[in-house]
Amino acid sequence: MDIAKLGEFGLIDHLTKDIKPQNESTKYGIGDDCAVLHYPDREVLVTTDMLMEGVHFDLTYTSMQHLGYKAAMVNISDIFAMNGTPRQLIVSIALSKRFIVEDLEDFYRGLRAACEKWKVDIVGGDTTSSYTGLAISITCIGEARKDDIVYRNGAHDTDLICVSGDLGAAYMGLQLLEREKSVYFQTLKEEQQKASPTGGGLEGAFQPDFSGKEYLLQRQLEPDARGDIIEKLREAGIRPTAMMDISDGLSSELLHICQQSNVGCRIYEKNLPIDYQTAVMAEEMNMNVTTCAMNGGEDYELLFTVPIGDHGKIEGIDGIRLIGHITRPELGAVLVSRDNQEFDIKAQGWNPLKNQSE
Repeated sequence: MDIAKLGEFGLIDHLTKDIKPQNESTKYGIGDDCAVLHYPDREVLVTTDMLMEGVHFDLTYTSMQHLGYKAAMVNISDIFAMNGTPRQLIVSIALSKRFIVEDLEDFYRGLRAACEKWKVDIVGGDTTSSYTGLAISITCIGEARKDDIVYRNGAHDTDLICVSGDLGAAYMGLQLLEREKSVYFQTLKEEQQKASPTGGGLEGAFQPDFSGKEYLLQRQLEPDARGDIIEKLREAGIRPTAMMDISDGLSSELLHICQQSNVGCRIYEKNLPIDYQTAVMAEEMNMNVTTCAMNGGEDYELLFTVPIGDHGKIEGIDGIRLIGHITRPELGAVLVSRDNQEFDIKAQGWNPLKNQSE
């Protein structure tokens, strides 16, 4: 269906007519000039992200459903990274005439799946036209008690440094998708050169091989915010001293915490959690797996510090790995290799304002 047939308000109604609020703080959602929210005795957390076609995602290999899911999760992850609870989501989209209603239905199918997983209400947004590709802006609103909020600036000397899950898989998933895309277009070009003047002969020319690499694709296309880790920390009575999610790469996030907390750190290569598929893919592509884990980005795992007295509690929680400790600022940020060599940690992760081909 052509989007123009529905119009802006018709499209919004079509995509959101059966959305029902799940949170008491959502007094009124979609349907008026503003959503109405109410947070008694709580601090309100607000985060926003923009996703631009050609910069943050490639529709050659990213489905609209996966894109909707990921767009929601990257914002929900920011709320968890403050030790908060996500409650509402605002969705704005700019799209060109090449999209149809069914594309937006797929996008909202993924968006709603992410929101339903963490009981987040979609309460509004905007739609408009675009001449330069698809643009998505998501704002997530959450809540937390004042004393529960965890900032990046609370790490102290001797604190333990922890991460959830594993690192580098999302980056290797991206490398895999980009490689198969390149092979696809090269194969297509060769087949076009061999095709008859009347056309044809391109069907079935190329099928990407993703066997044994499904985890890498899932981590890149359908990441999950780690609200489960936040719940485990609360159940164990652990309040991190500093925390953020790993979106731009572990190295970049470590330096953010060190700079804002005025501390140093020591990270041990042997302790970095790396999945088997990540290691195999890195070897296949002749890449250093530690570099991938440190700088890859888009893992959306939690990086956090806890007091050294919580060592026993942390070791008892499944899905959390102790990777190092905080030091005095004059000692710098250091990665200790498997053979005990020391390397300064540098921010080599994703920088959205840098030409990534440099």
